[in-house]
Amino acid sequence: MTKFNIDISRIPTPCYLVDEGLLERNMKILQGVSDRTGCKILLAQKAFSMFSMYPMMSNYLAGTTASSLYEARLGKEEFGGETHIFAPAYKDSEMDEILKLCDHIVFNSCSQWRRFQDKVEKVRGFGKKLECGIRINPEYAEIETDIYNPCVTGSRLGIVLSDFEKEGDLQGIDGLHFHTMCEQNSDTLERTLHVVEDKFGKYFSQMKWINFGGGHHITRADYDIARLERCIAYIQNTYQVQVYLEPGEAAALHTGYLVTEVLELGRNGCNLAILDTSAACHMPDVLEMPYRPEIIGAGKPKEKPYTYRLGGPTCLAGDVIGDYSFDQPLKVGDKLVFTDMSIYTMVKNNTFNGIKLPAILTHTKQGETKMIREFGYEDFKNRLS
Repeated sequence: MTKFNIDISRIPTPCYLVDEGLLERNMKILQGVSDRTGCKILLAQKAFSMFSMYPMMSNYLAGTTASSLYEARLGKEEFGGETHIFAPAYKDSEMDEILKLCDHIVFNSCSQWRRFQDKVEKVRGFGKKLECGIRINPEYAEIETDIYNPCVTGSRLGIVLSDFEKEGDLQGIDGLHFHTMCEQNSDTLERTLHVVEDKFGKYFSQMKWINFGGGHHITRADYDIARLERCIAYIQNTYQVQVYLEPGEAAALHTGYLVTEVLELGRNGCNLAILDTSAACHMPDVLEMPYRPEIIGAGKPKEKPYTYRLGGPTCLAGDVIGDYSFDQPLKVGDKLVFTDMSIYTMVKNNTFNGIKLPAILTHTKQGETKMIREFGYEDFKNRLS
């Protein structure tokens, strides 16, 4: 069971509450991998973009990676270090700014690289150190849910070997990038590397770096860090390249909470509780993955005496978080604490139905609860027209 010793009696709901000490613990684990292997680890902002934490995080990581111009700008301005970007395709109108912001640009295809090669070479000619890579698709992944599998048949992500070999000329390309994992351990990486090396290994020695992408659950309690480090060392020593990792979820895994209040109780074939937190608005992965987040002190349905179906305040019939059991009956005004709510929450939330966005708070290493930002009507209105 997750330990939780934070006084939530006076904090507003709903709110995201990020524990600074737990976040720094994750940073130290990632830095340890970097220190022992010489690899470089980047924060994938797509999972966690809480830039108020970037000054602390930048002490441990080499920089950030982005999936868009705005993410790249956020990383450059707030985090510093190296700024990397990958997108399935780039807009002509944004490329000039991307070239100014980024140190590494990964292209999704050789045709995308050729489209922007002249601009890249022009910037390099003015003395900027800018490295470019190609995303490869080894057509191998151990991800069962297709929506998260970048190597599924028909995927638009990365170039497969047959097409890669037709291109031939890699002049101006500094590295190769692959991303095949999602919430997985290093044994998956080890098996994946065998496939990647078998298909693309003959090109590795032409490169300065190989990027292993994200999806590595490095900060999870059962993660095999020693195996990861052996994989990194093997590629670096065999091919004399720099290895990059870009975890997003692992950076902020198990570091935050979503605190909510019970608004109403009812019954329709089962006990119902309506919260001021919405799965659709505040933790959309609960519906998209889907998955059932843990609540501190709660159990599975019927595990404890009182079972409730928890739902959000929107008009969406499917805005249901899940069924949970409790030691005592719930009451209007009770506060519940969902765990592991730093990742893919703040970056994905929305204001459907005009539902208020959760406030963002931190629990500092000194034991204080600090308000970072509250949201109001103007935040909702300004997203509309």
